[in-house]
Amino acid sequence: MAWELTRRRIVRAVNSKFIFDRIPLLHAVIFFIEMVIVARLVSRFNAYYDERPVLTMMVTNAVLGGIADTVAQTITSVRERALRKPGGVTKDDTVAIEIHELDRKNSWSDRDLIPESKDLPPPFDFERLTRFMAYGFGMAPLQYKWFSFLSRAFPITKTSAFGPAMKRVAFDQLIFAPFGIGCFFTVMTVAEGGGRRAVAHKLRDMYIPTLKANFMVWPAVQIINFRLMPVQFQLPFVSTIGIAWTAYLSLTNASEDVEPKTAPYSPNIRLQ
Repeated sequence: MAWELTRRRIVRAVNSKFIFDRIPLLHAVIFFIEMVIVARLVSRFNAYYDERPVLTMMVTNAVLGGIADTVAQTITSVRERALRKPGGVTKDDTVAIEIHELDRKNSWSDRDLIPESKDLPPPFDFERLTRFMAYGFGMAPLQYKWFSFLSRAFPITKTSAFGPAMKRVAFDQLIFAPFGIGCFFTVMTVAEGGGRRAVAHKLRDMYIPTLKANFMVWPAVQIINFRLMPVQFQLPFVSTIGIAWTAYLSLTNASEDVEPKTAPYSPNIRLQ
């Protein structure tokens, strides 16, 4: 009991520290650690890939997924802190306004944006970070096999490049993307303790909008990926581009998580 109280006091003290009175210190520390790991992976990627390609992809995917969620949680924390200042978001606070514009599901009502503090998630949700990293870690072998299959089925040569690349994009977006979105909703819901009803709610309300958003962003990314990237860099490239995409979707999810307790569920969204 004494250790638990001490731990809570330390966590609360760390969570109350901000850099330049804006960026949460704990989020910044976690982001720095993740970037150090990424730097290590980048410097030794080819060697790691030659020795253990699948494991290298799994670790890389997990770390990049963790960075995406850390960025999303940081954005949410910055926004909520700005809204708690006297007067809320002002016209001079351009950072807070831009962050707020990313979250279009919320209104400008203080009651909607700032529910009671007991209803808010912790300043940094380590469980959510773990879920994102675990999902990236677990999905990497399947994505690796999928990219390997596409490279074998539609080989790119010096005389034939554009056609096979477009076929890879078509197969990826029409087969793997719909499957990946549904898989993410299912896995994340179960990891959060939800059952079949919760999964059905998420698929009903979030699947089609997310799939439409996917088709607006990822075909162009995958054209570059399949046309220019060697097979060993295709999954890291997708995961790196996906940092901004996943951060945006995670931010959208965070806005749902702070809704009143009468809400039937809290969707999680992540893609690719």
